[in-house]
Order: sequence, then C-alpha cells, then structure tokens
Amino acid sequence: MPELPEVETIKRGLIDKIVNKKIKDIWIEPSFKKKISPSARNFLGFLKGKQFRDVHRKAKLLIIEVNADNFVLVHLKMTGQLVYKPKNGKLVAGGHPIDNISDLPNKFTRVSFSFSDGSRLFFNDVRKFGYLKLASKFELEKAKDRFGVEPFEKEYTIEFFEEVLKRRPNRKIKDLLLDQQLIAGLGNIYVDETCFVSKVKPQRLVKSLTKAEKQRLFDNAKAVMQKAIKHKGTSFSNYVNSEGNTGNFQKYLQVYGRVGKPCLLCKTELKKIKIAGRTSSYCPKCQK
Repeated sequence: MPELPEVETIKRGLIDKIVNKKIKDIWIEPSFKKKISPSARNFLGFLKGKQFRDVHRKAKLLIIEVNADNFVLVHLKMTGQLVYKPKNGKLVAGGHPIDNISDLPNKFTRVSFSFSDGSRLFFNDVRKFGYLKLASKFELEKAKDRFGVEPFEKEYTIEFFEEVLKRRPNRKIKDLLLDQQLIAGLGNIYVDETCFVSKVKPQRLVKSLTKAEKQRLFDNAKAVMQKAIKHKGTSFSNYVNSEGNTGNFQKYLQVYGRVGKPCLLCKTELKKIKIAGRTSSYCPKCQK
C-alpha cells in the first residue's frame, strides 16, 4: 500500500499536472460505479466542465479541491494507482505498481479524467479496494476526523504521544503506531524503520517502554517520514513519482524487506514476526 510519503509525493506532483485544467470528460468502468460516491451520475454531472483548484492530503487520503465547498476524495487503498498522461511527453505514475501502465486505458483502469488540453488522469486499481468520493466541506471534515494526528502537525507533541501510549498500555508498539485513528500516516514500512532507529522491538508492549524509548519513538517517527518524503518515497517494481522518477528511499531502508540479511549495524541476521497481520522486520540484537 502506498504510505504517507508516497501519497505526499503524488500530491505535490498532481498540483503541477492537473490544477486549473478544465475537465472535458470522465469515464467510469461499469463495475467500479459502486465505488463512486454519492453516485456515478452525480459525480459525472457535477465535475464535467469544472477545474481542479488544488490538491491536499490527510494521512493517505488525497483531497482534490474543486471549489471552497466541494472536493474529490481519492484513496488508493492496497492496489490503487494514479497515472498522468500528457498529450505529448512522458507518462508518469504514482501508487501501487501495476505492469504495462503505458497501455492505457487497460483492464485495471477504473476511472479516467480527460482534460481540455488533451492530457488525461487515470485511476487504476487491480482489486478495486480504492474509491473516489465527491464530498462537501462538511463531509471532508468528517472524513478527516477519522484520522489521528500526523507527525507533521502542531498537535503532535511529546505530551500527546505519551498520552496515547498511556491509555493503551497492553498494545504492542507496532500495532499502536499503525492505528490510523491515533497517529495518522505511519504504515508498515515506516513503523519498522522507526522502531529500528529507536532501538525498540516492534513486538514490545507499550507499558514496557522507558521514558527514553518513548522519546526516541516520538522523534524518529517524524524524522523517518521526513527523510522518506525528501527522497520521494519508497519505490518497488515500476512505481515512479509524478515526475516520472523512482522514489529512492528504499536505498535507506535498514530493516524493512531485509529479513534474513545481516543487520547493517551489527551484522546479526534480521528476523521477522507477525504483528497486527503484518510481517515485521527487526534486529534481535540492536533492538531491545
């Protein structure tokens, strides 16, 4: 699943690609109409002839602004992908890697926007977990309320973080950090990396953490995400960012995806464990 740094990278690129372009037409694949809210008819009827004014993000949710009162919410979920195709030039994509994206629309294309300048924006989704929703300002605020505080928001303080931990002493630290209703935007990749640089095993119970460990987790959750955004996310397979370049944070991954390989610090073989249904990578020596 694309995580916050990947979605932030997509957001920044879409601002340059689709903002202030008139929507000439919209196509929705029939089986995907049920994933369009409030209905495919309302979605099409409202957006045709309009322009996208800006692109925002909350956690992993893309928010495309139509005007001050209306927004298109896009969630890529597990297998979603956005592909921008200019009239002339290089096709670029962001999100879940899908092969043969140069052949568009393809069997995974669920929605396409055609702009008056001849460019197009495709929403592809292999398993149709993603969605697009036309939302009012009120509905947008309700959607944003379902997410907790991001590590980049002013509300993200050590006092806030410690209070979140205090109220959930018996949860495993990784399980808690993955809970989007508590701390928004951290996903499997970046929680593993946060735990590693904080020297904390992801399977530890919250109540076992020392004050120093809590501080390290608080600091590193933000630092790891900032570094990932700086390097335009983690790229696997054919994922590219909105400029047509691969994100390169995978060069800096220390534990995620490296199970069975030696720890970069101590050379101990990295282990894995299942937490909250996710495979977690960690070093049994460096992490306590």
